[in-house]
Amino acid sequence: KDVQKEREPHVYLSKEEVKEKIQSYNSSVTDKLKMTLNANGIYTGFIKVQLELCRPITVQSSQSQGRSAPSNQETAFYLPDGCVNTLHISSTNTVREVIEALLKKFFVADNPAKFALYKRCHKEDQVYTCKLSDREHPLYLRLVAGPKTEMLSFVLREHETGEVMWEAFSIPELQNFLRILDKEENDQLQILKNRYAAYRGKLEEALRGVLKPG
Repeated sequence: KDVQKEREPHVYLSKEEVKEKIQSYNSSVTDKLKMTLNANGIYTGFIKVQLELCRPITVQSSQSQGRSAPSNQETAFYLPDGCVNTLHISSTNTVREVIEALLKKFFVADNPAKFALYKRCHKEDQVYTCKLSDREHPLYLRLVAGPKTEMLSFVLREHETGEVMWEAFSIPELQNFLRILDKEENDQLQILKNRYAAYRGKLEEALRGVLKPG
C-alpha cells in the first residue's frame, strides 16, 4: 500500500541516547554493517536501497564522466528490477543527498530531481510504502527501526507518479529511449519470425508425410 509523503517525527536524542541505540543496533546486526559513533556526535553506517525503476537510466561512459553537458558517450538501459545497493552514509546526510550519492556511484547522468526515496515498513500486518521528504535523514530512520529490513527498507523510484513528463528529459536521453524501443521491437519481431518459421517447418514436414506415396 502506497501512502502520501510524510514527515517522519524526528526525536532529538542526546549523545548518550544515541550511543545506547547504536550499541543495541550493532548487537543485532548479522551482516557486519555496523554503525560508528564519532566524537562530535555524528554517527555513520550503512543503508541498503532497492531500485524499482520503470524507465531506463542514462549512464556516462568513462570518457564523458565529469562533463556537465550531455554527450554521445552516454547510454541508456533498464536496470534489473529489485537491484539492491549499499551506501555508507552519515547521520547528517539527507534523502536528497543519498539519492545524489547513489546516482553518482553508478555514474547516472539523469537529474536527481527525477527520483524519490521511499521507505517500506510493516504496520498492523500490512506493508506500507511512503515517499520521504527530501530533508529526512535515512540513517536516523535506520537506527530507530533497527537493522532488520523486514521492519524498514528503502526503495528508489522515479519521482513522477502519474504520466511521464517527457519534456523533462534531454534530447540525448530521448534519443536513447528511442534506440532502446527500436531494439526491443526488433528483438520481439525476430522471436515471432523464429516461432512461425518453426511452425511452418513442422507443418511442411507433416504434409510431406501425408503426401508421401505409400
